[in-house]
Amino acid sequence: MTTIQDIAAVSQPDALLPMPDPPERTPEEMSGFNHLSITGSAHFLAMHLGKPETTLVAGEHYLAPFPTREMAGIKFPDLMIAFDVNPEAYYRSNAYIISEQGKPPDFVLEIASRATGRADVLEKPEAYAALGIPEYWRFDETGRYHGARLEGDRLVHGAYQPIAIQELGEGTLQGYSEVLNLILRWEDGRLRWYDPATGRHIPTFEDQTARAHDAEAALRTERETRAASEAKIRALEQELGRRTS
Repeated sequence: MTTIQDIAAVSQPDALLPMPDPPERTPEEMSGFNHLSITGSAHFLAMHLGKPETTLVAGEHYLAPFPTREMAGIKFPDLMIAFDVNPEAYYRSNAYIISEQGKPPDFVLEIASRATGRADVLEKPEAYAALGIPEYWRFDETGRYHGARLEGDRLVHGAYQPIAIQELGEGTLQGYSEVLNLILRWEDGRLRWYDPATGRHIPTFEDQTARAHDAEAALRTERETRAASEAKIRALEQELGRRTS
């Protein structure tokens, strides 16, 4: 476990250097991209949480206790969320540096893949607990790599305790994140985020596209209805005109 002495021992020149980019992911490690980036889920999650000047929603960059050139054991989670931090420092350092931010991220999520599934379950809980991360979640589209489709752990007295997962019926599991005040759902193999205050899920690009299509269809129907009504009125006016002439 990282100690205060470890952090204090970091040299100032090292602290000024940004950390390198994480290694490029292989195709079998792209599940995080498929469920977070390409769907727009992370983007709309950041919009929902708000306060971009102090709230960080990011992922696939290093998470480290202090600046270091030694990458052994350093993690780069699929998604991490931190409140009351300095996002600019994160981008400047090319990493989330706990000693720089003054606190660990509040929330970390790992998306299962063939390459990372075992480490997500067996290694990362201990590592993230040691860093003091309040919640650690795991999502597995199939349940094949994590052994469960949706799991969450909450830090209690320095150790993770499992978060209750409910089964809502065939194809849906959910658990409540206290730190985000959101419900995470495994829904037919998709990762969804629900706001318990509204009972609605946070949208994705697909949702936004569907809404735009629905709005366009409604507008087209309205125009067609109005045009039909206007044509009917004109026809009645012409008929009335013929009768009175």
